[in-house]
Amino acid sequence: MAKRVLAARFMHETNTFSRVPTDMAAFRRRDFHRDNEIPTAYRGTRSAFGATFEAADTYDWQLVHPISTAATPSGLVTRDAFDAVAELVLRAASEQGPFDGVLLHLHGAMVTEAHEDGEGELLTRLRGVIGPKLPVVVTLDLHANVTQAMVDHASALIAFRTYPHIDAYERALQGADLLERAMQGAIRPKTVLARRPTIYGLNHGRTQDGPMAELLKRADALEASGAALAISVCAGFTRADIRDVGPSVTVTGDGNDPRFQKIAEEFMDYAWETRNVTTIKLLPIPEVIALARQGKPGDKPLVISDYTDNPGGGGYGDATALLKAMVDAALPDVAFHAIYDPAAVQAGLKAGLGRTTLTLGGKTDPSLGGGPLTLEGEITTITNGKFIAYGPMGGGVARDHGPSLVFRVGGIDIVLITNNGQANDLGQFTSLGIDPARYRTVAVKSMHHFRAAFEPIARRIVEVDTGALCAELYSTELFRKVRRPVHPLDAL
Repeated sequence: MAKRVLAARFMHETNTFSRVPTDMAAFRRRDFHRDNEIPTAYRGTRSAFGATFEAADTYDWQLVHPISTAATPSGLVTRDAFDAVAELVLRAASEQGPFDGVLLHLHGAMVTEAHEDGEGELLTRLRGVIGPKLPVVVTLDLHANVTQAMVDHASALIAFRTYPHIDAYERALQGADLLERAMQGAIRPKTVLARRPTIYGLNHGRTQDGPMAELLKRADALEASGAALAISVCAGFTRADIRDVGPSVTVTGDGNDPRFQKIAEEFMDYAWETRNVTTIKLLPIPEVIALARQGKPGDKPLVISDYTDNPGGGGYGDATALLKAMVDAALPDVAFHAIYDPAAVQAGLKAGLGRTTLTLGGKTDPSLGGGPLTLEGEITTITNGKFIAYGPMGGGVARDHGPSLVFRVGGIDIVLITNNGQANDLGQFTSLGIDPARYRTVAVKSMHHFRAAFEPIARRIVEVDTGALCAELYSTELFRKVRRPVHPLDAL
């Protein structure tokens, strides 16, 4: 008889320092699919739900999938939004059962108006419906702030192993395989957790080299040897003032065995010892402008990361400091993605193609990263903002930035979007008629995810500090709820 599996996706990375609440409209703008909409959106894609459908075909599962949704990182998830989405999962669990297992795709850094640990709260409520014995496998983002509640109520936690995150598909397949074995009774997965008193570590999750790469190599070897079913190394998401912010290691083993906790503790010992290792160097704006001036016609582009205004970390996406410096410097051949500004887009739509004056950006918090800019230029392209992300992170999934346009100011092609989102796919340019490989300079609002798609076309990559919301700042004024003592707030 086919096994019945409840599958759902509910993802948000919450920047508690953001003044923008994450309501139901925010989920609907980014990604919101119900029931029978989900196969149409994800079957055949290299995504978590794409892998879930492949697993269901392979293992002959009967899937029930009430919801797949994610919102762009931003402020606290509203009580109403969290309860509404959670209720879709809980109602399916209670009304469409019985089930043999559960496969959930979560982030691990959701904070709501009522709960610091959104995922832990969801899993607690779910266990209240399905009981303590049903196997529940959860995939997580590598930047999860993993809590004891997540560990207590999930049978297994399986985090991404790449940053940029290009392995959601593979991790979902790994989770599905583990769930199938658990449902057959071949294994009895149980997960343990280790942490240390630090807000950050593991090179903020960069997997190219450094301590994160080292621990993932060890994890791969231990999993391959059969020493553990799954080992997840999470760097944590530091833009969250919550008690349990910070790196973690979870080990999922077959049953109870003290050696699983020993593995987790040894991994975290290394994370603690290397907590201050970083491979990132943020440059000031003038230095970046000077580098951009060195570009010659025919060069590959200099790719500039507006690191601290990263929408993928909860940044507002409308900081203008970098753009203003480029305009003031009259830089030629620049492609800029993007300024999030629905009002400017609407003004541009009203003006239509051709010359016009627009006031753009700097409206969410002008004190962070620069205020509004009033510029004269030419609207060269208008689209509905919809495209397919075929790049390494996109996996062939449809995206929607809402009505969008290209505003050309001198030699700078500025993309304006209605729905906020970081630049991590070439389609965000090409869908607007821009080939980023043909520009001398490409500016993107992203910390690190952009590298998967843009590194292959770049002559060089630099990161710039524009003084926006995602700056890595640590003080007792900012972090009031974190457990104490903790590095770097206290001497440890």
